[in-house]
Amino acid sequence: MLIVCADLRLGDCAFWHFCDIKIGRREGRKMRLYYQEKGNGYPLIFLHGNGEDHKYFDAQVKYFSRYFKTIAIDTRGHGRSKRGKKPFTISQFADDLYEFMQQKKIERAHILGFSDGGNIAMVFVMRYPKRVNHLILNGANLYSAGVKPSVQVPIILGYYMASLFQGISKKAKSNAEMLGLMVKDPNLKEEELQKIHCKTLVIAGTNDMIKSEHTKQIHHGIKDSHLVFLEGDHFIAKKKPREFCQAVRKFLMPEVMELLEIPEDHMIPLILGFGYPEISYKRGVQKKMILPEFIGFPKNF
Repeated sequence: MLIVCADLRLGDCAFWHFCDIKIGRREGRKMRLYYQEKGNGYPLIFLHGNGEDHKYFDAQVKYFSRYFKTIAIDTRGHGRSKRGKKPFTISQFADDLYEFMQQKKIERAHILGFSDGGNIAMVFVMRYPKRVNHLILNGANLYSAGVKPSVQVPIILGYYMASLFQGISKKAKSNAEMLGLMVKDPNLKEEELQKIHCKTLVIAGTNDMIKSEHTKQIHHGIKDSHLVFLEGDHFIAKKKPREFCQAVRKFLMPEVMELLEIPEDHMIPLILGFGYPEISYKRGVQKKMILPEFIGFPKNF
């Protein structure tokens, strides 16, 4: 069952949907997930972080929907998606994604996950390797010790405080579940990364809440992976969407820039996003084009 309505925030071609995924008898056989879809082509699925929703990726959806069918999902118990009765864990969220893809008849997709979304993506690709083409892990972690103590200690304290009152307060129970994801989940071993065989981009901020050595550990553990650090904190996709999208585009669509022969002294205006009037294709065809439009950034991006 799909409920469809136009979402004018992302343009006339964006739609939001509810997907009833099959879960089992304890869920009444179905559980409703919210997702937003825009664009056409090969599916690119976005998984947001803890306590967020699909809107975290608005800039990325705006950019990549020009090349892919973008699907931004609200994880179970986040945004407009129902909480359901199943365990509130990364493992369950990964199984929810599998059921979602089954329901939508998506055999394979690129998956981009941020923070807890990256953790969901890691568990998912380990469990269902044939369902992932390219994987982008942004600010993911194998276990809670991968988070800097200055961030993790307050989270642990908040979790235990909320747990004390979860029996008498729905808000406290909700907070305990959310914080519990960052205290107890994920709980992966480094050697499990060997199960990931797809092309992978590991990307994080230079001042990320995830320890840089932990991010490098994930990169080294995945055989076919690339590592990128962007100047910024944990929320680089939100705060620096242009730089983030460029890094992801280079990973997903390397052939785009390979089509161009750009002289070295013209790289600065390209990086800064200025238009360059003459582009020389390797095929010898000359065509006037504004680079920001060619690489996919709208003029108002």
